[in-house]
Amino acid sequence: MEKLEGVVDSILFKNEENGYVVAVTKVENTGKVTITGCIPYIMEGQSLKVSGEWILHPQFGQQFKVESCEEVLPNSLSGIEKYLSSGIISGIGPVTAKKIVNKFGDKTLEILDSDVYRLREIGGIGDKKIEIIYESYSQQREIRNIMIFLQTYGVTAKQCVKIYKKYKARAIEVVKENPYILTEDISGIGFKTADKIARSLGIDYDSIFRIQSGIIYAVNEFCSLGNTYMPIDKLISEAIKLLQVKKEDIEKGLYECTLSQKLKVELIDGINCVFTMQYYYSELGVTRKILTLAYDKYKELNIDVDEKIKKFEEKNNIEFAESQKNAIEGAFENGIEVITGGPGTGKTTIIRCITDIFESLSMKVFMAAPTGRAAKRMSEATGGEARTIHRMLELGYEDDVFYEREEDITLQCDVVIIDEASMIDIMLMHNLLKAIGMGTRLIIVGDVDQLPSVGPGNVLRDIIESKCIKVFKLKEIFRQAKESMIIINAHKINNGEMPILNRKQNDFYFIEEEQYDAIANTIISLAEKRLPKFNKRWNAIRDIQIITPMRKGTLGVINMNNSLQSVLNPENKSKKEIKNKDIIFRVGDKVMQNKNNYTIKWNRVSGDGEKSGEGVFNGDIGFVVDVDEDENLVVIFDGEREVIYEKINLDELDLAYAITIHKSQGSEFLVVIMPCFMGPPLLMNRNLLYTAITRAKELVVIVGQKKSLQFMINNNKSFKRYSGLRFRISEILNDDESVED
Repeated sequence: MEKLEGVVDSILFKNEENGYVVAVTKVENTGKVTITGCIPYIMEGQSLKVSGEWILHPQFGQQFKVESCEEVLPNSLSGIEKYLSSGIISGIGPVTAKKIVNKFGDKTLEILDSDVYRLREIGGIGDKKIEIIYESYSQQREIRNIMIFLQTYGVTAKQCVKIYKKYKARAIEVVKENPYILTEDISGIGFKTADKIARSLGIDYDSIFRIQSGIIYAVNEFCSLGNTYMPIDKLISEAIKLLQVKKEDIEKGLYECTLSQKLKVELIDGINCVFTMQYYYSELGVTRKILTLAYDKYKELNIDVDEKIKKFEEKNNIEFAESQKNAIEGAFENGIEVITGGPGTGKTTIIRCITDIFESLSMKVFMAAPTGRAAKRMSEATGGEARTIHRMLELGYEDDVFYEREEDITLQCDVVIIDEASMIDIMLMHNLLKAIGMGTRLIIVGDVDQLPSVGPGNVLRDIIESKCIKVFKLKEIFRQAKESMIIINAHKINNGEMPILNRKQNDFYFIEEEQYDAIANTIISLAEKRLPKFNKRWNAIRDIQIITPMRKGTLGVINMNNSLQSVLNPENKSKKEIKNKDIIFRVGDKVMQNKNNYTIKWNRVSGDGEKSGEGVFNGDIGFVVDVDEDENLVVIFDGEREVIYEKINLDELDLAYAITIHKSQGSEFLVVIMPCFMGPPLLMNRNLLYTAITRAKELVVIVGQKKSLQFMINNNKSFKRYSGLRFRISEILNDDESVED
């Protein structure tokens, strides 16, 4: 096996998921050499010692295939500067790196190792930043050892950092003893990766660690599809296929998992079902609290609700339908209620009326929704303050671990109103109900025909179907909404009927195209030229949103974003840009946050409210306004909050010219364009189509195959969700009725 030592000059290709790299390295006395292999921590400017063999690639010629690798800290000034500016150390970008090297020269790394506070000698570097730099630099050394050990198993650099944070210096020892523990402790490391490590370490095929881990993996995979449990027969069948062991071994492993309280087996509707503990306790908690609230006695309000409704109608020049009045009255007669209905049925107006009446009684009302965009819409529509449920409850994720507020703290208000409740999963509902004190009224508002939550559970539908609380179903469309074909067609689609297409001077159009490329080209033409020309108020990037069912393929999010970026915000020498993996972020781009980040800081640049704060949430859409001198991305969300993204956080952003229908939930856009094509039958259904078109405020344009449109409308099937909530509530209600009989 040959060895080479050199400095990484440039990285030609890097797969962040498995760490595979193609890079050009400058080797002394040899010149530039192309190296390939699994080197997850590689950065430009690093000095590396690699072992491997020379190969001849049929297209790219001679390359050095790396089998093992270790880092050699750079010793030249240019190498040190390139190393520091590579982004591997938090708090140091290109400009800061140059300042440090200019000041300390070849002593730079020595100072970072042993006298880091000398960085105070450089203007603009304070103690807080020094601590960030030192912690990051120190971690790099230990993380590299972990990476070298795990690099051949496809463990990513980010996962190695998590492993280090969890186990510190014991990381390699822990992994060698039981690699399957990674599946429980480290987000993103699944059973198959742990199994690969275990095989190389010689751990027995029928090890109880392996069998338990495989069983838990199978349950978690099943629950990731939206289920809260897995029927035991399905689990045993899947586990045998996965682990290739006997049924008796699986049954023994499952028994051990229940003894150690990693899993729970319970009878649901006559079937033995396997729960992870978090979903088991969440279902129990929701069941108990929802029934407690339903049967609790609430303070009687001395108020003429009918008179209050009339005054609201007069003030707003509207007239409620009888079903809408009933829903409003129910908020004062019941401690907890559900209001459900499609678009145009007045849900938001009802919330405004209910809020006005409660506040006229000097009662404190909290309003919240599952996402930031849904909360913003709620605020705009009602004129009151609305927050995300997570923010209201002070919930969050830290290092991908869910944390909760203190058990004994309750929301200090008289009424809680929740909008877009179809998006609430079982864990979020559990935490919401825990925070509601006895005597506090709860009003749950949502469209039960929208897509269910991304997370496990079918909460809104289960609560409605359990008949445990009063439910008001709104079907009558508001007078103003009757003029919109978007709303009329949404109800038609929901009833399984073909929408009315292409009426002149209206807001719902269908453009027929058969070929996928033609569909994509038509969508690009509509967004770039035709629609902004049709209505000069519509900005091609800001106001027009492409919503598609899938991420991959010609008409998927990834391809459509690349195509739309190239025409709506093309490369220009005057526009700064930065590349992260396969995505180029350019000044002017529309971007979306793809995960909740509760700690990232923002500063208000316009609008009312706090001048600064923390938190950007999954689904928030913003625009890139700058790439600063340290190659940080500057994004403004909702035209109000400025957020600075360091390189390490760029994975949290995606381009957002096109988004999935699931990501669009809770949002509203002036114009929605949707491709319509044949895809997986369980995905291309009525539910998905209905959700997509109800995101539009002023115009819907569907482009594609009429047969696909008809298929989606006819297809009322979706992935069956295994949820025990409805059964648990109904079982208790039935038991109570039996006792009364």
